[in-house]
Amino acid sequence: MSLQSDIASIVKSVDLELYDTVIVNENDETIFRVSVISPEVEDGKRKGVSLDACVELTHLISPLLDVTPPVSGEYRLEVGSPGIERKLTTLDNFKKSVGENVSLLLNEKEKVKGKLVKVDGNKLFIEKEGQTEEIDFNAVKKAKTYFEWK
Repeated sequence: MSLQSDIASIVKSVDLELYDTVIVNENDETIFRVSVISPEVEDGKRKGVSLDACVELTHLISPLLDVTPPVSGEYRLEVGSPGIERKLTTLDNFKKSVGENVSLLLNEKEKVKGKLVKVDGNKLFIEKEGQTEEIDFNAVKKAKTYFEWK
């Protein structure tokens, strides 16, 4: 099994879903960031992840990383929610964001904003102004979710 799938199994054991893992360098420090989301949806929105759940996951994941470090050298483990506005880089990220507002930059420098209503294979279905637009995942250069104040 890979480190990613081992972490996903640990996250699932506390009734959460692994959203993403990423290694970032901030202020001369290497951070291994594990982002988790709740599988539960309430009032059309995904429930939040508690600080206690993040602390528990930190304690569960840390021993695994002692055996299988994600990077060579020193790093800091950070477990948290990816936030309400986050980058979408994989098809799996898109699947976990169905029902949310997304902003896409396509290869032709075209911008598309709307509600992600479905992911089917490599196709993303974005609803905007009552119309549904089908976009090929491979045409997306950059993507993120966004929050719209009402």
